[in-house]
Amino acid sequence: MRPGITIGGALMERNAVGIIGAGIAGLCCASILQRRGYTPVLLEKGRGVGGRLATRRTDAGFQFDHGAQYITARTPDFRNAVARLIDEGAAGTWSGADREVIVGTPSMNTMAKVLAGGLDIRRNTRVTNLRAEENGWRAATADSVFQFDRLVVTAPQPQTVDLLGVDHPLAKAISGVRMSPCWTLMATFADQQEIPFTSRSAPESYLAWIALNSSKPGRPDTNSWVVQASADWSARNLEREADDVAQEMLLRLCGILRMEPSNAVHASAHRWRYARVEEPLGTPFCRNDAGTLYLGGDWCLGARVEAAWTSGKAIADDLLGEIDAR
Repeated sequence: MRPGITIGGALMERNAVGIIGAGIAGLCCASILQRRGYTPVLLEKGRGVGGRLATRRTDAGFQFDHGAQYITARTPDFRNAVARLIDEGAAGTWSGADREVIVGTPSMNTMAKVLAGGLDIRRNTRVTNLRAEENGWRAATADSVFQFDRLVVTAPQPQTVDLLGVDHPLAKAISGVRMSPCWTLMATFADQQEIPFTSRSAPESYLAWIALNSSKPGRPDTNSWVVQASADWSARNLEREADDVAQEMLLRLCGILRMEPSNAVHASAHRWRYARVEEPLGTPFCRNDAGTLYLGGDWCLGARVEAAWTSGKAIADDLLGEIDAR
């Protein structure tokens, strides 16, 4: 980081590389740059890291992986990255799905926290404005201004378009990407004796995915369930109150599990506006000709954690190539 100055009451920092978003794409990109000797600054609007590699914990000790349910690894590079996480105790296998898959231990978010280790991440920092400058990019937040020689944006595609403006050439280049929402129910039952299944995928139902979250390795021994609604139902009910959605989904879940709603000791819902990639970009990233602005994320390649990781790695590799060539 270069020295900061104050302009009009706002702190201004100058850095070589900035990354908007500390999801898997941003974390992967940043960790590669860091290993090459750079100190990228990540601007993350939320309190945590990992994006949809998320875990919700309650005061009562209940735990829910309310975003990505598990990961799979197809490419050698990602398989190696997952193997390292397993070796560090941050991931393990779960046979509760229709096949053996990888989950974070003791939570899905643990994998993101390991990737975030040692990185300069500014949490609760929402970028409200981007502006191209002669020597890079200027990113403004509520109380700070950051100047970067090169900028990587890993926000969901609709948010990326909002930051750039619909008339920006790169915004037009990614305009064909489509993402769908998802309502997620988190529920825990007292005295549940019979467990009919540990997970169920039913794309034809509006409760498209149901999983006994507490069956994953390292989780608290509670009867905690995660339920994800279908994209169509979530879109139709997107603007409803979370409590109303939770109650409706809970009633349907109780019918499937043959449980009484009164046995629920916790029920809450979370709305993911940009949960699943329906139509990806088709390439790992998008960049301007000067190599000063990169756009990426899972929306480039598909609805998988590996897609986000692959996008972040591809951006880092290309960015380092641009720097080395100058």
